[in-house]
Amino acid sequence: MTLRGQPTSRFTHIAWNTLVVAAAFGLAAAAGLLRNIIIGRQFGIGADLDAYYAAFKLPDLIFSIVAGGALATAFIPVFARFLSADDRAGAWRLASAVTNLVVVAVTGLAVVAGLLAPWIVRTLIAPGFTPAAQTETAAVMRILLLSTIVFGVSAVQGSVLHGFKHFLLPALAPVVYPLGIVAGAVWLSPTLGARGLAVGAVVGACLHLAIKIPALLRYGFHWRPVLDLGAPAVRRVLWLLGPRLLDLGVFHATLIMMTNLASRLGPGSVSALEWGWDAMQLPETIIGTAFGLVAFPTLAELAAQGDLAGLRRTLHQTLRVVVALTVPAAAGLILFGRPLLQLLYQRGAFDAHSTEAVYVALRFYALGLVGHSCLELVARAFFARQDTITPLLLAAASAAVNILLGLLLMGPLGFGGLALANSIAVTAEVIALYVVLRRRLGGE
Repeated sequence: MTLRGQPTSRFTHIAWNTLVVAAAFGLAAAAGLLRNIIIGRQFGIGADLDAYYAAFKLPDLIFSIVAGGALATAFIPVFARFLSADDRAGAWRLASAVTNLVVVAVTGLAVVAGLLAPWIVRTLIAPGFTPAAQTETAAVMRILLLSTIVFGVSAVQGSVLHGFKHFLLPALAPVVYPLGIVAGAVWLSPTLGARGLAVGAVVGACLHLAIKIPALLRYGFHWRPVLDLGAPAVRRVLWLLGPRLLDLGVFHATLIMMTNLASRLGPGSVSALEWGWDAMQLPETIIGTAFGLVAFPTLAELAAQGDLAGLRRTLHQTLRVVVALTVPAAAGLILFGRPLLQLLYQRGAFDAHSTEAVYVALRFYALGLVGHSCLELVARAFFARQDTITPLLLAAASAAVNILLGLLLMGPLGFGGLALANSIAVTAEVIALYVVLRRRLGGE
């Protein structure tokens, strides 16, 4: 292949694999819609569902801090070095050590969180809930904490497959996860309420891991009972991981703060925000996350080669496509969000009031769709250059803006003001990141 053809080939590779991943994410979106339809029909937007979604906040935070997207950005570049040196044994030893460290860390945090669950709910997550709702939220949280351990293992194995540039089965994992919740909603919730949904989430987490097993076996999966804390590769992963953990920790702490504020705005406010966010995440995942996930290995490769012109070109090509797709998607959510919500969800306990509440949140979240989608790419451009500090600093500033605007806007706009605050903050964050990145890439 000629040098001249390489930029086109890179983008074609990214575009093709993004189509595959986006198609899988589309199936995941369909599974998520099925989950929401069934949950909405049984629960509607109210106190019971508020408890379920509020209970997710801390398990999500623990997972994200220890084994979420942060892990991939730190693990994949180091793992890829072993593969490029044709050292499969070293690669799998690194994967085993990171898996074991994640299990130890997540299990320890989950045990502590489970013991402190009532206090955490009452003080940090949902102080505006009634005592009965707080008790239920704590009970649901303890069940959900089990899923974080399984998700931790699954996250490492997904990063391993991405290191091999295998994207299909990891992209299908979010398809099977909601099916566990659907099973819990259908067979367990009639007697266990929100706790039935939580048990279903644990089953879904197991499916999320199990679907990756065939690909792992294909690439020679080998697990060892090691931690290797003194190994240079493990230490490098941990070094790169630190700032990114803080970055995601800030993001999820902000979500917890938004739940805290929403819990003070009456029953259904937490659920309405969650469903509005979920609806906005459908196009964001299919477009922004898919492009960001597939482009990252290529951006990291270009950064490692010192090809800043290629990195800049690839990033700009991909960003243009993302913006071209998300602008009409955001307009569509604002213009047609209400009838779509009516068509999909308005049945059973999910009445017209529920539809209107979710649409209020959705139309404000839709204003941030372009920002959220572009952030998936711009932040990864920093990670590709092994710079996790700059995104952390700007994420912290964005979180402060988000909370401040939330406090100012929740008075006149209710929970819709919290959604609007998020959209404004993330848009400002991605603009700031892009300005810094463009200056650095253009000046070197």
